[in-house]
Amino acid sequence: MTRRFDAIIVGAGPAGSTVALLLARAGLDVVLVERGEYPGAKNMFGGVFYGHLLNELIPNWWEEAPIERYITRRVTMFLAPEASFAIDFKTANFGQPPYNGCTIFRPHFDRWYAEKAVQAGALLLPETVVDDLIWQDGRVVGVRTRRADGKLYADVVVAADGVNSFLAKKAGLQREFRDEEMAVGVKEVIALDRRTIEERFGLRGDEGVDYEVVGACTGDAHGGGFLYTYKEAVAIGIVVQIASLARAKAKPHELLDAFKRHPSIAPLIRGGRAKEYSAHMVPEAGWAMIPQLYTDGLLVVGDAAALTFATGLFLEGMNYAIGSGIAAAETILEARAQGDFSRRTLAGYRRRLEQSFVLEDHRRFRHAPAFVNSERVQNVYPILLCRAAETLFTVDNSRPKRKLLGIAREQVRRAGVSWLQLLRDLWGAGRAFGW
Repeated sequence: MTRRFDAIIVGAGPAGSTVALLLARAGLDVVLVERGEYPGAKNMFGGVFYGHLLNELIPNWWEEAPIERYITRRVTMFLAPEASFAIDFKTANFGQPPYNGCTIFRPHFDRWYAEKAVQAGALLLPETVVDDLIWQDGRVVGVRTRRADGKLYADVVVAADGVNSFLAKKAGLQREFRDEEMAVGVKEVIALDRRTIEERFGLRGDEGVDYEVVGACTGDAHGGGFLYTYKEAVAIGIVVQIASLARAKAKPHELLDAFKRHPSIAPLIRGGRAKEYSAHMVPEAGWAMIPQLYTDGLLVVGDAAALTFATGLFLEGMNYAIGSGIAAAETILEARAQGDFSRRTLAGYRRRLEQSFVLEDHRRFRHAPAFVNSERVQNVYPILLCRAAETLFTVDNSRPKRKLLGIAREQVRRAGVSWLQLLRDLWGAGRAFGW
């Protein structure tokens, strides 16, 4: 097939489907190209979606979208080999519309969301691999697909083809990422019946819980663990920096198995049955790895633009994908009105992202990824916290009880951390998250 469209969007994830939805609503002839059998078939993520922005596009979207549970409880956990220290927050307010976050299965959600674009008038082309960009007079004018006579032409192409974007690299917009900037995420979905989940995690109805874990969950490698609840399953996994994984000579599936056996984690998944295993590359360096976002006839959105907000405290991606999709669609409509799809006009995409939460969040928290992946945050302070708590709560009537400052001094010394290092790390935490 050789055909001309107003816009070609490559990748039917949240970013691509957002662009397709908004352009189709505006009356443009749009094709949404997806390499998977259906949207979401190739996608994997931990599990929590924050849908405030989606509500602006599809009011009360939760009434029809394939939602699993609404997150009303957030647990931030620090693991030592035999202990854990957790901050446990729960609010009933997050269980009320418009809801703060929810767990979803990407194959279900992405399929539903892409169908919204189709209903608006976009053409969905699944099971279609894009092999190259088509150039004319120095600008992108289409894509070459792995189909017979599979050239597609358009005024503009949107690269929504995920992390390590093939199209962004073809256009010379994205450099090769370093191992320190990339992580591999591995996830297992474990079936548990609904009643067990609600009793085990203290939930009611459609309430859900989100565990974010750092410390012994990844051994000597740098990264973190997670656990989320679905209606009748839990997702458990780890995300590990590739560079430190190589240094530690560790294998992701072995780290995941060890995480599942930890005494603070094993009771949460006891009696479950493994039903799914998946792995995925994750861009983790934030601001430092965002590529050039546009060139003549081409925009880059979502994961393809490294717009994953992984700071330890915040772990988000889909809402940034949708935000970038909105900015891209607005820019394309402006370019169409002007009849100009050059980089001069498409530069408005970057300006829109800078004026929104998308790039402002990445800029504000640009120091957080390096801080969270530092050696002491990963492998020293979680153990220090757990030992301090164990000392504090140990009842020993053979001697007077100790005050907090004395316990802190002892554990800092035992951990081999100098007070200068501790002060530097406190300042680093402030720079990453506090001011």
